[in-house]
Amino acid sequence: MKLNYKRTIFVGFAFFLICTFWQAYDTIIPKILTDKFGMSQANSGIIMALDNILALFMLPLFGAISDRCKSRMGRRTPFILIGTIIAAAAFMLLSFADGLQLKNIAAVSSIDDPAALETLYDSVGGEMLETPDGTRFILNEQFERDAFAAITAEIVQGGETVTNPDYTNYVVPARHAYAYAQTQENPFPLILFICILLVALISMATFRSPAVALMPDVTIKPLRSKANAVINLMGTAGGMIVLGMGIVFGTGAAKNALMPYTTFFAIVAGIMLAALLVFMLTVKEPQFVREMEAESRKYQIETPAGEAEEDAASAGSKRPLSKGERTSLLLILASVVFWFMGYNAVTSKYSVYAGKVLSLDYNTTLLLANAAAVAAYLPVGMVASKIGRKKTILAGVVMLATSFCVASFLREGSSALVMNCMFVLAGIGWATINVNSFPMVVELSRGGDVGKYTGFYYTASMAAQTITPYLSGLLMDHIGMTTLFPYATIFVALAFGTMLFVKHGDNRPAQPRSRLEAFDVED
Repeated sequence: MKLNYKRTIFVGFAFFLICTFWQAYDTIIPKILTDKFGMSQANSGIIMALDNILALFMLPLFGAISDRCKSRMGRRTPFILIGTIIAAAAFMLLSFADGLQLKNIAAVSSIDDPAALETLYDSVGGEMLETPDGTRFILNEQFERDAFAAITAEIVQGGETVTNPDYTNYVVPARHAYAYAQTQENPFPLILFICILLVALISMATFRSPAVALMPDVTIKPLRSKANAVINLMGTAGGMIVLGMGIVFGTGAAKNALMPYTTFFAIVAGIMLAALLVFMLTVKEPQFVREMEAESRKYQIETPAGEAEEDAASAGSKRPLSKGERTSLLLILASVVFWFMGYNAVTSKYSVYAGKVLSLDYNTTLLLANAAAVAAYLPVGMVASKIGRKKTILAGVVMLATSFCVASFLREGSSALVMNCMFVLAGIGWATINVNSFPMVVELSRGGDVGKYTGFYYTASMAAQTITPYLSGLLMDHIGMTTLFPYATIFVALAFGTMLFVKHGDNRPAQPRSRLEAFDVED
């Protein structure tokens, strides 16, 4: 029993392009909303939750629709093809709305420009503003006009160029207030931005469940953790490319907060379309499904997906879940909700948090986390096949909670090495969770229901991601931005409690009957 790694990698290109989009979305969109439109963390959280609100309804729907699709290209491929093209086109158009808002705030968009700082001082100098740690201040009580106009984005400290604390604490909040006032006066760029974003998000939601369901469609049950590791590795590679682009473009630098994103967005869209082309040329879904069915019959593992489709109309073709299985399914889904509540709070806010609280380039930290995840995916899949998915997930939850807990105590001036090490640990922990949680859910499905159970998984994850950007943002607005990591730690810890009581979905392949069989590996 061997996993076809080559085939799985080609299937993974669908997940690659999905994660390319989401990495760009999670890191760049919140920065645009706060830096250029002047939104609060809570209000930007509402916008960031739009994709998840849509997904709550659309992922189960399109998962189920794809289960019944009879296209010659297969059940999942048509959704991937059409959805990717529309999403990529919409993503490129976002740069147009972004450019309109830059014109809207052009008077203050120049960095290290005394005239721009004087405009800020004259416009919002008498308003109550707030530093990233929650300290309130009135600008014209804190600085004289000339002193404020002399603040630069960077200073030299100990022979190194670092972000100026006065810039982070006073200039940035003032610029946010100015951007918010301009947006209130001329809301058209924001309305256009949100409308285009909605088109992109709806397109992504139509094919996310079908794309993820494709892996179990073409992989026999005992090998799904390994296959999911490969799929997630491909997805992480897409995210790493975007983060690498962020380092090249300097998207994490405080001085580049108001940079135009036209080229950046065009490259992201181009990568998505290139990945789609590779997928369409290499993945023959009907053929791959037939090969999986033949292998399933060979090992007498399950009713093949195609046969399950045909038998669905027959009474009694699908055994309902037992009480214990239903309980385990609910506990797994509850765990998914909890760890996504913690994890997504960090992913949706860290690009802003890193600059304002830590004065770090978020791209470097997140790139290290993704690199650690890439290194962990395949070993984690192998470990799960030996000790079981549940134990592996619990270990991952402990790693993730520990990393977030330590990160809670880090501030500007703290060792960047410590934060980077914590994100490496978080990357390994998240890989450990991610590789095994989805297979545990679909393990409880029947052949023809994979798309529906994929929808269950993503409904749970999206429900969490609908709530957490707003809830974490609300706490950051009213208590201080430093609440982010304690918030994440609490929710990840809750996931340990629910996962502990799961008793089903931990399928493992049969042990080799002889020692010689243990050495049977993929050619």
